[in-house]
Amino acid sequence: MPAADTAGPDAGPATGPATGPDGASPRTVITFGTFDVLHVGHIRILKRAAELGDRLVVGVSADALNESKKGRAPVFSQDERVEIISSLKFVDEVFVEESLELKRDYIVEHRADVLAMGDDWKGRFDFVSDLCEVVYFPRTPSVSTTELIEHIANTA
Repeated sequence: MPAADTAGPDAGPATGPATGPDGASPRTVITFGTFDVLHVGHIRILKRAAELGDRLVVGVSADALNESKKGRAPVFSQDERVEIISSLKFVDEVFVEESLELKRDYIVEHRADVLAMGDDWKGRFDFVSDLCEVVYFPRTPSVSTTELIEHIANTA
């Protein structure tokens, strides 16, 4: 299936978990992120991802993964970030993402029909388009975790 910028009507057959009440398989959407210092941009992208299917699965970056890719420890621990994301009513399942290289494995394991990511990752996950539809959402303008952390540090 080709990568897409928006969810299209030809998303292909669902490969998600057990059938829903109407007999069709639920459409599972998966997304990934650090979600450190949760803000409105995170909420908006998660809500948009949830709207693409019946079930939203979120991979939260492990502390070690965050440190290796961003060069700093997260403000909130992975357990705290998992708890925060789990508390959102539109999120159905949360797991800890241990490695960026395991995206294909996570998609297969969670039987995802759609991978939804922010467009700051545009094109970087097209390699999984043979497994699921790939959707990139525009980021919320002027909202950045890094900028929030810097602002807090500079005003403290």
